Amino acid sequence: MAQELILIVEDDDNSRLLLRDALAASGYRTLEAASGEAALTLASAHQPALIVMDIQLPGINGVQALQLLRADPALKFVPVIAVTASVMAAQQAQVMEAGFDAFEPKPLGVLAFLDTIRKTLDMRRGTTSAA
Repeated sequence: MAQELILIVEDDDNSRLLLRDALAASGYRTLEAASGEAALTLASAHQPALIVMDIQLPGINGVQALQLLRADPALKFVPVIAVTASVMAAQQAQVMEAGFDAFEPKPLGVLAFLDTIRKTLDMRRGTTSAA
C-alpha cells in the first residue's frame, strides 16, 4: 500500500535524490532532511510511517538520531532503516545492534531497497506483502 510518508535523512544531495526518486516512483510520499537534527524536527512534526537514515551525518550521526527517536514516546515505534556505505560485517552488526529495523548498503540496489521498505512497513503493520 503506497502513499505512506517516508522521511529520508541523507546529507549527500545525489544519494538523497536517488532515494526520493525511487520512493516517489513506487508511490510513496517523502520528506527530506540533511542532518540528524533536522530529521528529529521533521519526524516530530509529520509522524512518518518509516525513516530511511544515513549513518554518517553532520552534527549528530544516524545512531545518535535513532537513540533520540527511540526515546520519544510518539516516535519510538517508527521503523528506521539504516543506509550506509559501511558494509563490513562488524559495522553492519553494530548498526543493527543500535536498534535499526533494517540495513541497506551503499551503493544502493534500488529493487532490494524498495523490497526492504515494503517488508519493513508490512512488519510494522503485522502483514506480509504479496509477491
